[in-house]
Amino acid sequence: MSKSNIVVPEAKEALERFKMEAASEVGVNLKQGYNGDITARQAGSVGGQMVKKMIESYEKGLK
Repeated sequence: MSKSNIVVPEAKEALERFKMEAASEVGVNLKQGYNGDITARQAGSVGGQMVKKMIESYEKGLK
């Protein structure tokens, strides 16, 4: 079983765009498909940026 199961399959494309946007913001060059050639630090910075943006969005929704 995959660790990254998407609960709403229709959201897959939006998540991909979100990931690419976050990568661009932190200066990581991602390509479509496999990105096993990036460093753990780069991957972590993309994931961290995604979480940061999700938290910001949630906090805006609380106001």
